[in-house]
Amino acid sequence: MSEKNKKLFGVWMDSQNATIVGKENVESGEFIVIGHVKNVGPDNNSNENASNHQEIALTQKFFKEIAAKMPNVDAIHITGTGQIQEQFIKFLSETPQYKNAMATESTSNKMSDENLLAFIMKHFN
Repeated sequence: MSEKNKKLFGVWMDSQNATIVGKENVESGEFIVIGHVKNVGPDNNSNENASNHQEIALTQKFFKEIAAKMPNVDAIHITGTGQIQEQFIKFLSETPQYKNAMATESTSNKMSDENLLAFIMKHFN
């Protein structure tokens, strides 16, 4: 399968926000912003154990919301700050629908939607 016909996606993410880009048309489309996902984070909870469980559950929900915007991924490049990208790649590899997707990652500071589009376009060309 040529690079031109693959379902390519890019995600900039940190632990609270994600911006997802992909091609509007697999064959000839340009990269567009597909959506933004926000992780609300755990409530203030006096019980550390309950807070940890809530944080894990909210992170899983965050990952599922991002993945739901990217059906049938062939290749994905994930960038952003912190270690959340590695956790998201692990999530994808453990999800049957995404386990065969080729995932790459890099580290970058927050960027505008336009800069993210240019970054992902350059990555896949």
